[in-house]
Amino acid sequence: MAIGYYIFKAVAWIISKLPFPLLYILSDCLYIFLFYIIGYRKKVVITNLNNAFPGNPKHNINKIARQYYRNLADVILEIIKLRSITSDQLLKRFSFENILVFRNLFKANKSIILSIGHCGNWEWMGTALGLITEQKGYAIVKPLSDPRFDRYLTMLRTRLNKDSVIPFKETYRFLVRNKNKLTFNVFAADQTPTRNEINYWMTFLNQDTPFFTGIDKIARSLDMGVLFIDIQRVKRGQYKGVITKITDDAKNTEEDEITKKYITLLEQSIRNRPDNWLWSHRRWKHKKKENSIQPNHN
Repeated sequence: MAIGYYIFKAVAWIISKLPFPLLYILSDCLYIFLFYIIGYRKKVVITNLNNAFPGNPKHNINKIARQYYRNLADVILEIIKLRSITSDQLLKRFSFENILVFRNLFKANKSIILSIGHCGNWEWMGTALGLITEQKGYAIVKPLSDPRFDRYLTMLRTRLNKDSVIPFKETYRFLVRNKNKLTFNVFAADQTPTRNEINYWMTFLNQDTPFFTGIDKIARSLDMGVLFIDIQRVKRGQYKGVITKITDDAKNTEEDEITKKYITLLEQSIRNRPDNWLWSHRRWKHKKKENSIQPNHN
């Protein structure tokens, strides 16, 4: 296994040095490999799409799936490109809309939770935002099961923004320790909780779906501003993050109000651009039991 990892690192370094036109030619080849040759999680993707968009004709579902795999191939290689991309190159390829909403919270002396989904290139988003603000930014991450690949991904995430990762389980303690510093903190809150972590369900894309409620609890406890960033693909290799305010007064929101607003905004984003989300994730592997004591918040 060790030799395979070092081979991967060497190949990834070469890929990261490719100019963008060649990178996207390679991405076209990766798309063919993922979709047509190995069918990477194709059953999961098609099942998720059919359940999310019931009644949608088969040819439409297949069209979304093909475009999704094209996007996935691009994102995989674009993340590898973080190994060598310059700040100027990245900022030419990722822009932000409504950035004043973000900056005004800092002017009001509030730290920020940025809630996102796995849409567009979420890795580029965090790095790009860290390059255009004076305040320190952090990504809240779940470590990968393989520690070598986890270190590699951390290196990519922190190359242009040093010390910008917080392990998921340390999030609240870290934010409490740093509550007197202005920071922004990126949560990809569409991940799947483990069965033992589930305490909140909501109908999402026509299915009962469990969600983490950490954003809601942390924001209300520390009175942080909460924003949603809709990461949109403008064209190949070009993205923008459209910023929407969820609340600037978290301490006075109702329990789960922030979570509900986040889920509503995320679903709207996915319905507007269905190929832009991470459909190969097993998002609905947990099923809500009818006799569950956990409430279904709709």
